[in-house]
Amino acid sequence: MEYPLISKELLPWLRLGHGLFNLVVAGLFFYTARFGLQIRRSRQQGTARPATAVRRHHKLGPILAILGALGYGVGLTLVFLHSGDILHHPLHLLVGTLIVFLLLTTFLVSRKIVGAEATSFRQAHFLLGITILSLYVVQVFLGLGILL
Repeated sequence: MEYPLISKELLPWLRLGHGLFNLVVAGLFFYTARFGLQIRRSRQQGTARPATAVRRHHKLGPILAILGALGYGVGLTLVFLHSGDILHHPLHLLVGTLIVFLLLTTFLVSRKIVGAEATSFRQAHFLLGITILSLYVVQVFLGLGILL
């Protein structure tokens, strides 16, 4: 098989599209995290949970998890089509793989958050979310290093 399997003229545009898509997804994760923090703060203060924040956090979270995994899959596909070696950018691959694993874990943990007794699951969800956000920042800089 001869690489690249995709037009050399099209590849830079697809790479840029991949980067922009994942940058938007990362930004949306920070946006939905804001709602999660509002919910957490109201719970800790014993005040009423903000209904809009709860609705948006619950609606956006699963969608963003799917979009994050989709961006990962597109990145893998682009690297394979370009070089035939998915390990072409090993650190970017590692961080992306960790993000997808943590997204899945966070989604599964969030399904266990029911009622007032789910404090340990809420804490795990919070810590996983902070880790995902931190890894997205690292991933954006790694991706910029690849594109530039």
